[in-house]
Amino acid sequence: MNRPNILILMPDQMRADALSCAGHPVIQTPNLDRLAAEGIRFPRAYTTSPICMPARSSFLSGLFCHNHGQWGNYGRLPVTADTYARRLQAAGYHTCHIGKSHLYPHRRGHHLKEEEPYMHGLGWADVLETTGPIATCATRSILTDHWESLGLYETFLNDYRRRGKEGGVAATWPSPLPPGEAMDDFVGRTACEYLSSYQRNEPWLVFVGFGGPHEPWDPPADWAARYEGRPMDPPQPVPPPESWLTGEAARYRESLREREHPLPPETVAKIRALYYAKISHIDDWIGRIWQVVERRGWADQTAVVFWSDHGEMLGDRNLYHKSLFYDPSARIPLILRLPDRSAAESVRPHLVSLVDITPTVLELAGAEPRKREFGRSLLPIVRQPDAPHHEVVGSEIYYRTMIRVERYKMVVNDRGAVLELYDMEKDPLETRNLAGHSRTGAVVRRLQEQLLRWQLATATDWTQLNA
Repeated sequence: MNRPNILILMPDQMRADALSCAGHPVIQTPNLDRLAAEGIRFPRAYTTSPICMPARSSFLSGLFCHNHGQWGNYGRLPVTADTYARRLQAAGYHTCHIGKSHLYPHRRGHHLKEEEPYMHGLGWADVLETTGPIATCATRSILTDHWESLGLYETFLNDYRRRGKEGGVAATWPSPLPPGEAMDDFVGRTACEYLSSYQRNEPWLVFVGFGGPHEPWDPPADWAARYEGRPMDPPQPVPPPESWLTGEAARYRESLREREHPLPPETVAKIRALYYAKISHIDDWIGRIWQVVERRGWADQTAVVFWSDHGEMLGDRNLYHKSLFYDPSARIPLILRLPDRSAAESVRPHLVSLVDITPTVLELAGAEPRKREFGRSLLPIVRQPDAPHHEVVGSEIYYRTMIRVERYKMVVNDRGAVLELYDMEKDPLETRNLAGHSRTGAVVRRLQEQLLRWQLATATDWTQLNA
């Protein structure tokens, strides 16, 4: 088959290290481990933005925040954006979006079916869209319609109201929904049903967006029980303060301290157990989806891309959620499984960007390449492990920019002031911020030059996006 089916699997807010095949000491992900065993894992993949909407727009369009204009959870791509879904449609693919997209704001009282013309415009022929966990409290979708038909929507709402009142981030109990009726059950089941019933002649592109393991920590009770009482890996402690920080860097550090949420060790352990349970639950559905692919005889005709939009701090440094450039938040899991199982059970240590997936998908599908691409297809380094890739990968949020090179990571604000600098070779846990250190002047100058070259190489404007 010249044009493979393409299955894109995307959990929300999943850490790059939360895979047993990556050496995690606690979590169990047997189906993702199998995917990695039949494919290639990229352990140094970084998001274009450590928050939902910008990263998702980047994945769909191959653009950075400074191109598409979303530096936070607001706005949307124009309906005429040059997306990989539209390109694949032009190449003869039938496209389907299942689950969470979060490509536009989810408004209170709004039903996602109202946005189907927009989703069609972006390149999705079939749209079976849901919200994520938090937005489901206010925005309607086929998921809330389903829960209402079973009398379960109010159960979900009451549970989330209780979480908000009684604990917030420290609300550590499983979902009260009956077995098989959690959000990720609905998304996984919908994907299985769609693939089971597919009868068209065209190859398919199916995107499956799970709502978990995004907070709150509410896995199904039977999945939570699998981790209950098990020893958990401890979070990273808060690093000691650095005496050499510049004024800008010190003020930024203080702003992060305001976000710290110290919790008792037993509460942090419970949070981690529930988070891992949500991932294992999603892993189980990935196995079920793949069983459908195998049952339909498509295993040797299907490419799989597994990724997440960003990570989760999960109590490291007393911090939770995302929007930071520390690796737990900015580094993402990425696995590519090719139909012929090329480079099976291999790891590529290259620096990789989220926008690399877009040209990879276009190349896999034989779709028309774009004249200007900011990412690079991953297929050359799959075929040739020692082939060069990126010298610099970048990430952006709220007008702060991170660049990661082979040895260093640097974060600057919109005035160019260095807020953070880490030697990732000597200090992979980012415990020693070198911003302002007397011995790093030459390093900073070199990184500033690399940042400028990266920004110039990826500069564009709206009039050029479809050129």
